[in-house]
Amino acid sequence: MDIRRAVTPAEIAAAESLFDGPAREDWSARFLDAPGHLMLIAYVDGVPAGMVTGVEMSHPDKGTEMCLYELSVDEGYRRRGIGRSLALALADEAKARGCYGMWVGVDTDNEAALATYASAGARDEGLFAMRGWAIAP
Repeated sequence: MDIRRAVTPAEIAAAESLFDGPAREDWSARFLDAPGHLMLIAYVDGVPAGMVTGVEMSHPDKGTEMCLYELSVDEGYRRRGIGRSLALALADEAKARGCYGMWVGVDTDNEAALATYASAGARDEGLFAMRGWAIAP
């Protein structure tokens, strides 16, 4: 397995099967161009097998932390440690960037994700409620 940072929309498009839907070129470029955004793609024999995205979040009284925004492993490559390796690679990147910590929000019934994050060293910090706003363009 080889984990590499995505730097072009073409790399993201080639890994599109790992996303919930189609990867638009303009959104991919915007993501890659944004400071503090990164995507790491795991390749097995040259095939995109998994990906993780991270977004740095900074606050004046807290510093900068890394949000593990999304982790995905292709169904045919699961249970091989790819998700754990991607989470650890993102944590290494966060440390190299000077982040004081990394966090991820995960559904409490997503046992596979919970096991993956625990195997990568994440601690349970308790339950929280999430609220959202649908903002249409």
